[in-house]
This record gives sequence, C-alpha cells and structure tokens, in this order.
Amino acid sequence: MEQRILKVTDNTRIADRVYRMVLENPALEEMKPGQFVNIRIDGQYLRRPISVCDSDPGSLTIVYKVVGRGTEALSRVKKRETLDVLTGLGNGYDLSKAGDHPLLLGGGVGVPPLVLLARKLREAGRAVTAVLGFNTAAEAFGQTDFREMGCRVTVTTADGSLGVRGFVTDALPEDYSYFYTCGPEPMLKAVYRKTKTSGQFSFEERMGCGFGACMGCSCKTVTGYKRICREGPVLEKEEILWED
Repeated sequence: MEQRILKVTDNTRIADRVYRMVLENPALEEMKPGQFVNIRIDGQYLRRPISVCDSDPGSLTIVYKVVGRGTEALSRVKKRETLDVLTGLGNGYDLSKAGDHPLLLGGGVGVPPLVLLARKLREAGRAVTAVLGFNTAAEAFGQTDFREMGCRVTVTTADGSLGVRGFVTDALPEDYSYFYTCGPEPMLKAVYRKTKTSGQFSFEERMGCGFGACMGCSCKTVTGYKRICREGPVLEKEEILWED
C-alpha cells in the first residue's frame, strides 16, 4: 500500500451516473488486475474504495457510479485537481489458473476491474469471453474496451433494452476453462450456482479503513472469516461460504 497525491487528468461521464477518471503521478506503480484504491474526498469522513479499471506505470483509471454523497462529490472533481489516494490495495486476481479460454462475468460497476484483467489475459495469448450485465442500456459501458482487445463480448440487460434480456447467468457460454467475476452479491451467488468450473470472485463491500485494521468487511470462508480489503477482495469459489 502506498499513499499518493494523484493528479486528475480526466473525469468524464460515460453512462447514466457512471464516470471514468484517470489519475496520474510519475511515481505510481502498475497495479494488478482486481486490486483497488481508497480515495479521500473532501467533506467525507471515510475514504471511498474503488476498483482499478486499468493501470500502467504513472497512471491508473477508475470507473465509478454515483450512488451517494461521496461519489457525487467525486464526479465534480475537475481536471488538474489532485486527490489523496491509497494505492495497491487488495490481493487481485490470480491469472495463472485461467486456462486457454477464460470467462469474465461482470455486473454493473463490477465490470471495470475486468478490463485490466482482460488486457493481461489477452497479452498472455488467452482467448477471452466477457459477459457484461447491466440493468438498462443507459447504464451500459465497457463493451468497446473488451472488443478492441479481441474479446468475445455478450451484453445482458435486465429490461432487455440491450443485448440478451436477463442476467449474466442467462448468457453463459457452453465452453470455458475457468471464470473470473465481479459484481453485486446476488449476481455472485447466482454465478456460484450456475458455473461449472472453478473460478475467482471479487467482492464489492463497504469498507471502513480499507487495509484490514477495522474488520468491518469480513466474509465467511472454509478457513474462517477473511477481510475483503486485506485477504480479498478476490476469493476462490471453493473457499466461499455464503451466509443467508
């Protein structure tokens, strides 16, 4: 974990209540797919944890949805302003288990962390299929990012306004070697039930500290409770114990 002052070079609305922000600092190290940052926002007591969408040495990209006062304030940040950001948080995805035909399943703002993952998998020569789920066409984003990398892409919407009507689990392909997923918990539970291979789940959780001190974001596993911010946010399918 590093604390950095990052300069905002872009903060653009890309879908209904969804924004893409690019942050830069020459000292910034490249992050792993599935890791997240924790951003201090003026006027807010707690930092806001947000998954990294893309990362290179010196810059990172996040995509976030405006859902409350914190993200609303973030959407008003202008170019050339700076933000206090904790970087390099979380364990990230393990790419070594992907196999030849990995499947990526993203729901809403669970889609962004799969962008960097897809890039790394494609650079490794993997044939990637991505299924992206949204509530409506107005909220959809990211399809072009995956297609430009050579991924096979299917979009689902709950209301049928774009792509396949339904959820990501309604558009699962027949063949895949392994899967990676990120999204709201109801989606993750459905993916857990309907997938036929092992895989990795990235959990979206409200967090207090974001680095394991407060125990506020724990998840029950076969080896006991794990902190989503510290031992996660990525957990393997076989270790998760869902609580009702």
